[in-house]
Amino acid sequence: MKLPRQFFKPLAIGAPQPLRELPLRLERMIHFVPPHLEKLRAKVPQLAREVDVVLGNLEDAIPADAKDAARAGFIEMARATDFGMTGLWTRINALNSPWVLDDITQLVAAIGDKLDVIMLPKVDGAWDIHYLDQLLAQLEAKHAVKKPILIHAILETAEGVNNVEAIASASPRMHGMSLGPADLAASRAMKTTRVGGGHPEYKVIADPGAAGGPRAAYQQDLWHYTIARMVDACAAAGIKPFYGPFGDFSDPEACEVQFRNAFLLGCVGAWSLHPSQVAIAKRVFSPDPAEVAFAQKILKAMPDGTGAVMIDGKMQDDATWKQAKVVVDLAKLVATKDPDLAAQYGF
Repeated sequence: MKLPRQFFKPLAIGAPQPLRELPLRLERMIHFVPPHLEKLRAKVPQLAREVDVVLGNLEDAIPADAKDAARAGFIEMARATDFGMTGLWTRINALNSPWVLDDITQLVAAIGDKLDVIMLPKVDGAWDIHYLDQLLAQLEAKHAVKKPILIHAILETAEGVNNVEAIASASPRMHGMSLGPADLAASRAMKTTRVGGGHPEYKVIADPGAAGGPRAAYQQDLWHYTIARMVDACAAAGIKPFYGPFGDFSDPEACEVQFRNAFLLGCVGAWSLHPSQVAIAKRVFSPDPAEVAFAQKILKAMPDGTGAVMIDGKMQDDATWKQAKVVVDLAKLVATKDPDLAAQYGF
């Protein structure tokens, strides 16, 4: 454990000063792009105007013989595109892979000042973050990168879940954390081949009735425990929690429900693996205009955030004022990028 006075010191001579607060950015969806495919790279300039984060994927779903092409393609699209307010991220290969060192060294050298966040897969503990933290500082110093590149951990191993609090607080570079349900399911030996979402056999059943007959059954959420634990760890460390992928592109309704459950639990965004999921994430992770209007009533009735008032027959106090502020602050951030929602919010 680093002592408090050492925590915010650069880890290499000449590296940029670590951030004490995360940049205020809208990140409702992290949209994955396979950069080895030229046809999809060509869509990135338009995509950057439609999504909150563009991520060049170098890990899972990229064939082994396309790893070098994906890395080169990501560098090309990063250099060629003006991302404006849209974040530029990459998911590098796992630390135990033969490609990861080239991923890190080449990306920082080529596009270190444009790259906002590196997503690190299969994080088992704080030691993985410490390794990447030190290496990034050395490379930033070597290539005169002006701002620190942040780290986003994917929670996709049982060991990682066991160490989630230590991971969240491992470095001032920590941006946030995403649930990786597919690899986590394999790590836990869960009996599902789905990528995110529920399972029809994971359910509770009602007690038998006196007259017999069918018993009501209700599907449960396989990921509730893990998401809640991840959200608590991120909130305590001052970083951002995200839901990860939802793999069934043919079921937008289930995708929306899973995203909304994560949003209500505290997640700020989710991955979009298909263009159809961008609109779902935008809808889910933007507060409802009616909720924003009610939250504004609370803030207006309690300007200093203390006391208690009755609004529309419901008591509001210090705690609900804090909840209302979360909603209104998010709405204001959404409004900076979405004119239609800004009008609906009345900003």
